[in-house]
Amino acid sequence: METVAFVHMDQGTKEEYEFLKPLFADHAQSVLVDNLMSMLKMLEGPKLGYQVDRNVHSRQSATRALRAGESTEMVVAALLHDVADSFAPDNHSDAAAALLAPYVGEETHWIVKHHGLFQGYYYFHHMGGDRNARDQYRDSPHFDACAKFCEEYDMNCFDPSYDTLPVEEFEPMMREVFARPSRLPGIPPLETA
Repeated sequence: METVAFVHMDQGTKEEYEFLKPLFADHAQSVLVDNLMSMLKMLEGPKLGYQVDRNVHSRQSATRALRAGESTEMVVAALLHDVADSFAPDNHSDAAAALLAPYVGEETHWIVKHHGLFQGYYYFHHMGGDRNARDQYRDSPHFDACAKFCEEYDMNCFDPSYDTLPVEEFEPMMREVFARPSRLPGIPPLETA
């Protein structure tokens, strides 16, 4: 079979879906990290008033996490925590968390999903907002980890003199994390042929 016969998904057969699954899985796995690397590249360019661009900020976050001995998963999360800035500026935390959700644990996902609000602790009050808005999540078991992430791997990652590693240093870690089977319930794992 070269292609399926159906043109409406509800008309597909088990055989057709068994044919499609490895084709999609092989393709998705082969391009996922490269696509994420391209998304990181999209963060190069304007500094938007900061001393570094968002690409350097992201790599600096990952560099600090790596040097602090964080897990591979957390280093990758640090690298990608702002990756959605270029296509989801108003909900970049949610979008980045959604990208990571199938491949990281609950705490790492929660940290990335909430880091934007937690980061506000450092500046919301200068813009007429509530710097303690993060306190609405005070009862979360991940509150302290998210506050730590923002303190150690986000708010301090705008330093042009910091010895930031190139993105290529993180590629093997990205490949490791994104090769994991999906942890999302109800979605059959993509198995490559």
